[in-house]
Amino acid sequence: MDSGANINKNCVQKLQMATKEKLRKFNSLRGRDVACGEFWDAVVVTSADERQKDAYELQIKEKVDRKELPFGVHYKVFSDPPGYKIGNGGSTLYALQHLSDIFGKTLCRMRVIMIHAGGSSQRLPSASALGKIFTAVPLGEPLYQMLELKLAMYVDFPNHMKPGVLVTCADDIELYSIAEGERVALDKPGFTALAHPSPLSIGTTHGVFVLKPTEDAEWSEMENRTCLRFLHKPSIETMRDTGAVFQRRSDCFPLSDAEFVYTDSTYYVDFDTSQRLLGILKEVAPLECEIDAYGDFLQALGPLASIEYTRNTANVTKEDDGLVEIRQKIFRLLRGTPLNVVLLNNSKFYHLGTTREYLFHLTGDDALRSELGVLSSAFSVGPDPKTDATSCVMHSVLKPNCSLGAGSVVEYSRLGEGVSVGRDSVLSSCWVNPGSSVPDGVFMHSLCVTQQNRSGFVTVAFGIDDNLKRCVKASASLDSLTLFGVTLEACVTFWGLDCHDLKFSGDVSSLWTACLFPVYEDQERSFSVSLSMLQAVLDRCPFTLPKDLKLISMHEALQCKNLKEMLNFRKGLYHDITQRS
Repeated sequence: MDSGANINKNCVQKLQMATKEKLRKFNSLRGRDVACGEFWDAVVVTSADERQKDAYELQIKEKVDRKELPFGVHYKVFSDPPGYKIGNGGSTLYALQHLSDIFGKTLCRMRVIMIHAGGSSQRLPSASALGKIFTAVPLGEPLYQMLELKLAMYVDFPNHMKPGVLVTCADDIELYSIAEGERVALDKPGFTALAHPSPLSIGTTHGVFVLKPTEDAEWSEMENRTCLRFLHKPSIETMRDTGAVFQRRSDCFPLSDAEFVYTDSTYYVDFDTSQRLLGILKEVAPLECEIDAYGDFLQALGPLASIEYTRNTANVTKEDDGLVEIRQKIFRLLRGTPLNVVLLNNSKFYHLGTTREYLFHLTGDDALRSELGVLSSAFSVGPDPKTDATSCVMHSVLKPNCSLGAGSVVEYSRLGEGVSVGRDSVLSSCWVNPGSSVPDGVFMHSLCVTQQNRSGFVTVAFGIDDNLKRCVKASASLDSLTLFGVTLEACVTFWGLDCHDLKFSGDVSSLWTACLFPVYEDQERSFSVSLSMLQAVLDRCPFTLPKDLKLISMHEALQCKNLKEMLNFRKGLYHDITQRS
């Protein structure tokens, strides 16, 4: 093996050891009172609305009751105000206001982590009902969710951080190692961002730092640098023109590209600067457009920041009236604020925001599996299923003779005897009848719903690559919506329905709002019928649904979800697992 391969292997080993130590340290804090400075003073999770807030608060309370989180910490969930979507930047501003209202002058001594977790998670529907911050991760006893993993990966920060706020998102994982004796110090005025070496192609979909030149050519795992300006989703040409592109100096970096850029993930704001952000809210409230906590805040920072970005709406999902004006107010209020960067040269950034990403990182990504210590079976019981080594089972109970195909994930489910799951599929919160066969490439998720004071179950089923966000304006365009690769118009025909009877629960027509899935009193029956509907489409064979059956959409299911019953199902699994493991 050549020296470059040895050095790169050394990087991986350092990541593994550093990650293992962070997990060990966090595990030692779970279920006990933490000393001052040992952990965060407050853990803040943001939500899209009051309904989501209630769900988050209940789950966090249950985690504390089960001793899965440290004690003596303020766990707070803040929802966005009703009405307009305000983006994670707007959520940041309102969460800061809530913190100020609750803690007052004490806030100037507090170390806070703020995790943005709002949204309907249409690209990872298994996280829609209970929240992406509560997405399962195959680690730990009891099972980790993204909340614990985020807290574990940043467990070293509070002890080397001045009062302020660390801002991060719920659907990504950052792994890093630094040299022995070094610390990531979050103690400078202004903003301090973590930066990761990434291929130029990744830079086009993330934030990129343009760094102040330095004469120090020696490689180290961590460097503290000054940022001249921040680029939001720039073109490769812009990266080159602004001096953001670096040449790989050695084989020490955990990537093989000859050229790379430093991309964003998480950032820290000191207390004084957080109060300046509060000043922004006073200037722009009430918010009626989406603000990006990265693009709209960080692009205003650094000595070379230019107001030009405020008029660039190319990366905006919805261009609202007044966005440019609000961006310009933010720019003027933050202009001159320092942007410090901590280069984590031996680090990895993983995004788990889509079903495909979720499947790949938990089953097919050898790098993450080795660096994080991901398990093929975590907090589950039953005879070892006949599985491919790359499948994943979490918080589930399996009867004998079950089989899982390569690249599939089963979470929070009960599988009867002889159940088979195909390749690249997801089963979430399902109760599967004995002998059932789930095809390749499908997503199935059961929810408990309450309508007219009656509880029942609905199991939604989609193809892994179906576009749930694609909208059409008229029912005449149903042929442009496809379910399992078949037009929606053809699907309803297979089920004995008339296209004119197809209803949508929202303002737009999409797979997300299409009322396709039957509600049953029994969870197993719900799954069985949805599986038969799915199989009918794949086999191009009729499956006639009973007449007068209530059909609802994923969108509607979330509006009437019965959170307590869904969590009770997980509690039943928890009881069986802890009793039998």
